[in-house]
Amino acid sequence: MITYPKSYSIPPGLDDSSKYRILQKAEFALTAPIPHITDAVCPRSPGTIHDYCSNGDYWWPDPDSADGLPYIRRDGESNPGNFNKHRMILRRMRTCAVNLAYAYVMTREERFAQRSVLILKEFFLDEATNMNPNLSYAQAIPGICTGRGIGIIDTIHLADIPFVIQALCGSPAMTDFIYQGLKKWFSRYLGWMLTDENGIEEMNTDNNHSVCFFMQAAVFSLFTDNEVIAGFCREHFKNVLLKQMNTDGSFPRELARTKPYNYSIFIVDNLVTICHVLSTPEDVLWNYEDSEGRSIRKAIDFLFPYVIDKSRWPYSQDIAHFDAFPARASFLLFAGCRMGIPELIRLYESLPFESEDEEARRNAAIRQPLLWM
Repeated sequence: MITYPKSYSIPPGLDDSSKYRILQKAEFALTAPIPHITDAVCPRSPGTIHDYCSNGDYWWPDPDSADGLPYIRRDGESNPGNFNKHRMILRRMRTCAVNLAYAYVMTREERFAQRSVLILKEFFLDEATNMNPNLSYAQAIPGICTGRGIGIIDTIHLADIPFVIQALCGSPAMTDFIYQGLKKWFSRYLGWMLTDENGIEEMNTDNNHSVCFFMQAAVFSLFTDNEVIAGFCREHFKNVLLKQMNTDGSFPRELARTKPYNYSIFIVDNLVTICHVLSTPEDVLWNYEDSEGRSIRKAIDFLFPYVIDKSRWPYSQDIAHFDAFPARASFLLFAGCRMGIPELIRLYESLPFESEDEEARRNAAIRQPLLWM
């Protein structure tokens, strides 16, 4: 079961402007078409209409090939012609459900809860429109493969959904049948992640992809009452994930990318989420330090000067979207509250309520972190 840490110094919450924005978005979601994975069909996918599909972001047609196949990689440069409709549908579903759930928490108006529950029911449970609990065809590369392990990063946005479900449990609309059905869906998806060759491949990467895998596994295991896997995630955080960090708190694999600033923020954001959800009174990941001094505190201390003042960034600028960061990210609140760093909270509050940049929106796994607190 997901529990909410009680040791946090919670910020005052949403200002009036933010509340208005959320209610405005919730009102829109009340009448907007409900997103379904079956609304779009990937022409090259061997899966069914219920199977999620996407293409790798940085893969482009080979200009020296008559049919463009096989695609070639251009790191950091997203190909706008790739199939990403399922990714957008999934994110739109998450965002509508989150905004409606938050509006329900603020107002206790059943109309918001009813619509949010309906969105979840149609996306995950209804036979005609549901998404199958696997990512076998995610981040496919035309001419090379029909799916890859790194595609599991596409579902980081699903981490919001268990907190949406918990927020809706006070509503009659969240019946036990729907609640148990959603729990079963996430249990099956977690099982697929842990046993499928794509999932195992992603689990064992040595960069932000494995961190995103374990962030999801942590949330899904808690939601489905799978303490064995939650414990596995805690130990993996301490004994494997932190090893990606230099002893100065930087992440060399991320700094070596063409978007080092973006990726450095991204990996810390998801590591902080792991600390947030998996810390217990007996095992406080926030305080954990390995034998060489690596810790989440060290990562925050490294990144802190550069999110407060990006002009101090000593490494190369990102090849694209450099101006979009920093954007609002959950780690600013989680770490700011738990570690007592008010500057991070103030930075979060000073940044735009919602980024207009597509990359910044795509990289934010959590839409409304206060629902997690």
